[in-house]
Amino acid sequence: MHINQLSGVIVDILIHMHKELGPGLFESVYEEVLASELDKREIGYRRQQVIPIVYDDVVLVENAFKADIIVDNRIIIELKSIDQLSPVHYKQLLTYLRLTGIKLGLLVNFNEVLIKDGIHRVVNNL
Repeated sequence: MHINQLSGVIVDILIHMHKELGPGLFESVYEEVLASELDKREIGYRRQQVIPIVYDDVVLVENAFKADIIVDNRIIIELKSIDQLSPVHYKQLLTYLRLTGIKLGLLVNFNEVLIKDGIHRVVNNL
């Protein structure tokens, strides 16, 4: 599946989840439900994937960061359930993308009345 098709499937899942669950739950709940939906569709993913800091081919910090969900090793999904996203959230996801070499990320804030306002694409040299 092409990366844009895969991201489209993920966005459809996120929209469905928001319609069913609504805003205001913990991020961990949304992560669990998203994992269940990806399982139903037999889409490969990893949860709470550790991202190390590598500099000059040396691992400096083994457990520097954790990405919420990495789908098919091609899309990082960072889930939030907060009042408002800030620039640091976009920078966080872009850092994860750069450190992993993954090209596309979705920053999702479920604490929005309309989920379309809470889904943001972040790209790394795409």
